[in-house]
Amino acid sequence: MSSTIWSVDEHLDDILAAVRPLEPIELQLPDAQGCVLVEDVVVEVALPPFDNSSMDGYAVRVSDLEGSSEEFPAVLTVIGDVAAGDGGLADGRSVGPGEAARIMTGAPLPAGAEAVVPVEWTDGGTGGGPASTMRAHSDAPEGASGEVRVHRPVEARAHVRARGSDVRPGDLALRAGSVVGPPQIGLLAAIGRSTVKVRPRPRVVVLSTGSELVQPGEELTGGRIYDSNSFALTAAARDAGAIAYRVPAVADDAETLRATIEDQLIRADIIVTTGGVSVGAYDVVKEALSSVGDEDEPGSGIDFRTLAMQPGKPQGFGSIGPDHTPLLALPGNPVSSYVSFELFVRPAIRALMGLEDVHRPTVGATLNVDKALTSPSGKRQFLRGTYDAEAGTVTPVGGPGSHLIAALAQADALIVLPEDVTSAEPGTETRVILLR
Repeated sequence: MSSTIWSVDEHLDDILAAVRPLEPIELQLPDAQGCVLVEDVVVEVALPPFDNSSMDGYAVRVSDLEGSSEEFPAVLTVIGDVAAGDGGLADGRSVGPGEAARIMTGAPLPAGAEAVVPVEWTDGGTGGGPASTMRAHSDAPEGASGEVRVHRPVEARAHVRARGSDVRPGDLALRAGSVVGPPQIGLLAAIGRSTVKVRPRPRVVVLSTGSELVQPGEELTGGRIYDSNSFALTAAARDAGAIAYRVPAVADDAETLRATIEDQLIRADIIVTTGGVSVGAYDVVKEALSSVGDEDEPGSGIDFRTLAMQPGKPQGFGSIGPDHTPLLALPGNPVSSYVSFELFVRPAIRALMGLEDVHRPTVGATLNVDKALTSPSGKRQFLRGTYDAEAGTVTPVGGPGSHLIAALAQADALIVLPEDVTSAEPGTETRVILLR
């Protein structure tokens, strides 16, 4: 265990210096969600791939509708239908002078047509008045032919989605470094990509330690508490972009803990433990892992440190196993554990993903308190708070106790009081880490 007092920044820098982005792999689109692209995606197919109608209506020539009105509608001969998925008019005909083709939304604009008139501007091919006042287009007879009356003129290219109006071949669709979310998957599919090269989502194994821990839903007996940390941190890992696995709490037995961690290495890109890193007689994480890898795995091992921060003073970091899997050992108090995750584990996960910006956004805010907040000299304090973006203020939630998980659930920000601040008066400008 290191006897040096580490700063928050030194500990984080040490973690990020040791974490390398995961190797890229080619994934099918559904499996790529949440991953980071490692190469630019260039469009190979125009989108849309052809001129098509944005409305249900009639494909027409502009000159045929000049001067048309409800009193004097243009009367056009309907020569056929064009539905979505069709290649055009069934017989390959073009729309000629005095003619129209009934067309559905998304259907290709037939040859000869210059615009589309919405069905509401017509009688729907029924021989009566405007469809908007008589009958809906969906009620028009299937394969309607004969004549249609159009009650308004139309401009060229009206209600036509032009080929390539979204993207054209050679355009940059997505840049390397982009996170593949639902809209990005939609775009990739639309331009015909079935796979992409990405860095996979990191696999994070989370486990709590402590013989006092009981799983939610089980009966509490004397001196025992529910295991909340593993649930909170597993959820936090998923929120950070990882695939997270929660391991039921491990009792205070060094050999059991070490065996459990070694069993998890096969599915872990990073391991997070919580509890057992302080100076007590039952701090089994230190006992189990302090000498790990010293002989069998050169270059690996866990360093247990004291950090100049509150909450979260005891921390551990290093690597374990043949692949030197990173392991972050966090304190066991719920607030200490969660704050430590946000400050150290989340950036490590984001770095494994290959993201350039691994940090939560930070803003300046005015401290909204009735009386001054105190902070220990030489320590960076992180207080839970609620941030009001409109007012530009932050209000502390709950006290400084590292067991106050109810206050943590209400908070959406961390208020940062630097090492050289021992008192923060009402109205003080503070730095705030946004959690949502």
